[in-house]
Amino acid sequence: MNPHTKLISYLSLLLGTTITISSNHWMMAWTGLEINTLAIVPLISKSHHPRAIEATIKYFLVQATASTLMLFSSMTNAWFTGQWDITQLTHPTSCLLLTTAIAMKLGLVPFHFWFPEVLQGSPMTTALLLSTIMKFPPITILFMTSHTLNPPLLTTMAIASAALGGWMGLNQTQIRKILAFSSISHLGWMTIIILYNPKLTLVTFYLYSLMTTAVFLTLNTTKTLKLTTMMTSWTKTPMLNATLMLTLLSLAGLPPLTGFLPKWLIIQELTKQEMTTMATVIAMLSLLGLFFYLRLAYYSTITLPPSPTNHMKQWYTHKPTNPQVAILTSLSTTLLPLSPMILATT
Repeated sequence: MNPHTKLISYLSLLLGTTITISSNHWMMAWTGLEINTLAIVPLISKSHHPRAIEATIKYFLVQATASTLMLFSSMTNAWFTGQWDITQLTHPTSCLLLTTAIAMKLGLVPFHFWFPEVLQGSPMTTALLLSTIMKFPPITILFMTSHTLNPPLLTTMAIASAALGGWMGLNQTQIRKILAFSSISHLGWMTIIILYNPKLTLVTFYLYSLMTTAVFLTLNTTKTLKLTTMMTSWTKTPMLNATLMLTLLSLAGLPPLTGFLPKWLIIQELTKQEMTTMATVIAMLSLLGLFFYLRLAYYSTITLPPSPTNHMKQWYTHKPTNPQVAILTSLSTTLLPLSPMILATT
């Protein structure tokens, strides 16, 4: 890919995200989302593989539909209330349309169908952008409009996302699809709490982005795309695979790692809001995700399985050094002591 094209794409991503998260007018927010969509399309399709082209078309069609729905929602609200302010979304039909549009952009159930396929057809670094930065503007819009959205609808979508994200990830062997269903499951946790404590949703998103960035960069360093190649990557970078295990367990939400912090705070907040049943259900559904995280952790650290594989062991000739991975992995496993401070701010 041409370096100038790559630079323009990354700068456009930054510009679109900044415009959306800093705007109060619906048209400006929509403009930022469109800039983001157009900027990520060349990054998805840069490998010129048929699967990459298919992923690009799927992504563009879904995002264009979601942006159209969002624009239609804001115009309907402006028609009936005369308000273009994002925080003044009060018309019931507009709220329903906006919830649908944001669910499509984020990949919430039942609009999740595009996300695993797009991630599977994208390069590892682009898949990282799709899982983190590209979800920040829609979550910001959800944050600003959360006080007017439909609680039963959001709760249903959140529980369904946590259930399907864990269930569908069980039988996957492609790493990017597993991480896609992991993202859908985490989005369920973010969505269920946004009506009661929106700041906690942002904290959960930040910590999820931190942990998933560490996982993606580690897998990109070891060039691991499937479970079968992950089995043999321990010969290439043994220490990196050991730290990958800790990051995966943190992503699963096991104490005393960082990933336990958002789940702990969300369950505590749901209990305060007298939603103990929902807290119990979503906590039980997280056990589905725990299974495939443990499977990934097992494959990343245990040596070759008893049955031989067709992959040659990748003995490393030089040790790759990546300070970003080291910093992100450390943060992904050691931030649990910050919980008193986060409790005080939320």
